[in-house]
Amino acid sequence: MFRLDGAEFRVLSGALHYFRVHPDLWRHRLSMLRAMGLNTVETYVPWNLHEPRPGEFRRLDELARFLDAAAAEGLLAIVRPGPYICAEWDNGGLPSWLTGKVRTSDPGYLGQVDRYFDRLIPLVAERQVTRGGNVIMVQVENEYGSYGSDRAYLRHLADGLVARGVEVPLFTSDGPADWLLTGGAVPGVLATVNFGSDPEQAFATLRAHRPGEPLFCMEFWCGWFDHWGHKHVTREAEDAADVLERTLATGASVNMYMAHGGTNFGGWAGANQTGELATGEWRPTVTSYDYDAPIDERGAPTEKFWRFREVLSQYAGELPDVPPTPPALPPATLLPTGSARLADVLDAVALPEVTAATPPSFEDLGLHHGLVLYRVEVPGPRGPQPLTVRGLHDRAHVLVDGEQVAVLERGQPAPVLEVAGPATVELLVESMGRTNYGPLVGERKGLLDGVLHRQQYLHEVGARAIPLDELPEVPFHKEVTGEGRAFFRFSLEVSEPADAFLELPGWGKGYVWVNGFCLGRYWERGPQRTLYVPAPLLRAGGNEIVVLELDGPGPALEVRAEPDLG
Repeated sequence: MFRLDGAEFRVLSGALHYFRVHPDLWRHRLSMLRAMGLNTVETYVPWNLHEPRPGEFRRLDELARFLDAAAAEGLLAIVRPGPYICAEWDNGGLPSWLTGKVRTSDPGYLGQVDRYFDRLIPLVAERQVTRGGNVIMVQVENEYGSYGSDRAYLRHLADGLVARGVEVPLFTSDGPADWLLTGGAVPGVLATVNFGSDPEQAFATLRAHRPGEPLFCMEFWCGWFDHWGHKHVTREAEDAADVLERTLATGASVNMYMAHGGTNFGGWAGANQTGELATGEWRPTVTSYDYDAPIDERGAPTEKFWRFREVLSQYAGELPDVPPTPPALPPATLLPTGSARLADVLDAVALPEVTAATPPSFEDLGLHHGLVLYRVEVPGPRGPQPLTVRGLHDRAHVLVDGEQVAVLERGQPAPVLEVAGPATVELLVESMGRTNYGPLVGERKGLLDGVLHRQQYLHEVGARAIPLDELPEVPFHKEVTGEGRAFFRFSLEVSEPADAFLELPGWGKGYVWVNGFCLGRYWERGPQRTLYVPAPLLRAGGNEIVVLELDGPGPALEVRAEPDLG
């Protein structure tokens, strides 16, 4: 049991990330947590969302408003401010512009963390239960034992939280293994463990390291996430409910990860590297963060919800009624009303070209995510020689004198390309998710090495950044092209806004915006086939949908009432 205001209190918590749910839907999702039997909500805080450029803070009020909304729904709150969060979020929440040795006591890195925490932590501190609010716990870093052993770093963070006014218990969370707990725990700070099964063994390991402390599973992994090109992951509701019941039978507190996953809108989905050491094959995460959670992506209860509600009712007493699931739009088929080839609208959607001796990375260009069009010249006259691209992060359309000759992907075998000179070679490079877990956090995007003609580097590289966070002003034409690397416009008439799912059968890979808001990426590779459209993004009457298709368009866009996640 956990102690709150001097009394024993069992924390029954669920993860719900405010940045993965439209703000207008927070109250509904929070009420779903209460109806499942939870008394607390947990959220991470992504640094890169709130400080996209050094010293430029934005959207911090969202965390404050979310905590206030949770309080209004009768929920306590656990805040996990990082600075690193993992969370299958791009770069584990660390800004791409960071310098210094991240996640260590390096003075340059700590100075940037301190500046951020000076803005963030007071918003949390003033909402603690000790000051009449609902925040009961604050985390120190996240799963640090899976990364490092810099005790001075963890101590600096813990002391900094206290110095900024945090009075509620601090905690760390790590996997239930000796090497993880000894690397990630902080003396005098509550240690918690994360697991998806075998709670008895996990807590036995925790007790061996922290005898006498309350048992707390800070992440009960009741589902899992998906990667592009791999099978959709699910977990049987009965199995998950059994582990939850056994966890609570030990007298422990629990935070289910995730109670409601939401969506990786825009380009915020992260990536993972396979293997026990997290250094293997790079796999980007899909747009949906449904997570096979008990409350699905659009807020509907699943079979897992009902089984968890049965278990939790034994500890939470009489539960409130389950809120109705929001309505969905009827199915519809939309045809494009206009298009614009990317090459024809570069001046409208791209930043001015930068020229450098070697390819600048996305980070060098100040671009967190999106596209960069690189240009190099093959001198001539010279005969055909192999063209090689080195250090590609992550995908590139290769054009020679304006004609596409290949699509290259990170970690995949490249075709043999023979190019004679003189020639202009262009590479439209797309960034996918930055690695969010393990020793390779902090990767860069773009052409990280260069372009070679035979063994000769091609220098004097032009680069044009194409940001995709916000929809650029695209000058559309009524003619609809059949080519890829083009924007397409659709119109959706709605009598009353409601949730929807968009499917793009026959399309290749790209991005979708609804009324200027980026839903995220789609890819024919799957497993995800539909993109979730929250009702608050729509308005009565006409709605604009814009698709940036990189590979090749299909015939139409389908509006669905149900998701297809594979």
